[in-house]
Amino acid sequence: MLIHNFKYAFKTLFQDKMLIFWTFAFPIILGTFFNMAFSNIEKSEKLNIINIAIVENEEFRNSQIYQESFKVLSDEKNKDRLFDIQYVTEEKARKLLDDNKITGYLVLEDNPKIVVTTSGVNETILKYVIEEISQTEKIINTLVEAEMEKEIPLRHDQYDYNTVYTKISDMINSMDTNIENISNSNLSYTMIEFYSLMAMTCLYGGVLGMVALNKNLANMSSQGKRIAISPTSKGKIIWGSILASYMTQLIGITLLLIYTTLVFHVDYGSNLLLIVVLALVGCLAGLSLGIAIATLVKSNEKVKIGILMAITMFSCFLSGMMGVTMKYVIDKNIPIVNKLNPASMITDGFYSLYYYDTLNRFYLNVVSLIIFAFVMIGIAVFSLRRQKYDSI
Repeated sequence: MLIHNFKYAFKTLFQDKMLIFWTFAFPIILGTFFNMAFSNIEKSEKLNIINIAIVENEEFRNSQIYQESFKVLSDEKNKDRLFDIQYVTEEKARKLLDDNKITGYLVLEDNPKIVVTTSGVNETILKYVIEEISQTEKIINTLVEAEMEKEIPLRHDQYDYNTVYTKISDMINSMDTNIENISNSNLSYTMIEFYSLMAMTCLYGGVLGMVALNKNLANMSSQGKRIAISPTSKGKIIWGSILASYMTQLIGITLLLIYTTLVFHVDYGSNLLLIVVLALVGCLAGLSLGIAIATLVKSNEKVKIGILMAITMFSCFLSGMMGVTMKYVIDKNIPIVNKLNPASMITDGFYSLYYYDTLNRFYLNVVSLIIFAFVMIGIAVFSLRRQKYDSI
């Protein structure tokens, strides 16, 4: 009975042209519009070379680490160089800043001092670079002191400090931790739009589950009335319909994944297995949301679908579909919202596969989606068990 009803429900779903449009065609059309809108945006977002000045005082001339670092970061032979540097007096640096010819300037004293007049991306990058160099210098000095403590007793105070410093510096440099401008290849924030599109498609699958379930509810269809009075197992019939909806939903998400990857070259990460796992649990979450609304809302099918669509689009809005900054704003100010938002969980799952080397954040999103799905299914089962009809 389960297999028979699965086949019947599967065929019925594919005969509904409107459902097929929203499941298969609409996400692909929307993805095409996304690509048309965002295909050239990142080319204009690559970081430009930042003009800065460095006050060439005695402290700077005595700091090997600062000299070498800024030499690498401003090397004209390096196509990814960050800075165009002028080495000047403090008075000259102040005049350049007042004339808006530089972003800011560095003064090395007891502690490095950065002087800027505004707050922006370039100023933040300069601050970050200085902090990184300062931390590296502290590490080198700590290592040098430790090495000197070991060597001085053996060499009778004849061990050269500069020799140790050079040795430690060479060791640090050999680690290949230089800062480079890789913004064009890594700062792909528009990927969030496509990740949220995947989330929307997963949640839209709830319409399939809702329609399939409504056909088996006595208060929604003639077929449901017949099922309610028949001696057959209602559980097998309902689960067969839900399984057919899930398989249809997986076909839709697979087509979208292939289309965006091959045609638009969207990068979902290199781990195909984890991408599949996320798609599976994302579709399960969308399906469970649909059947929960189908059982809880006592109205006609159009109203139920309208409610599901509204919830889906609002969830996708919070996850960054209508603007990538929205996800950041919610994560920063009301993080609990996106922790409960299935669209954000799916979007964040793809995001974590693309950006992070560790999988802790990915697994957290997968587990959260599974919990969400089981809660929704539990609500649906509880609601179905309580349903009684005075007459059919």
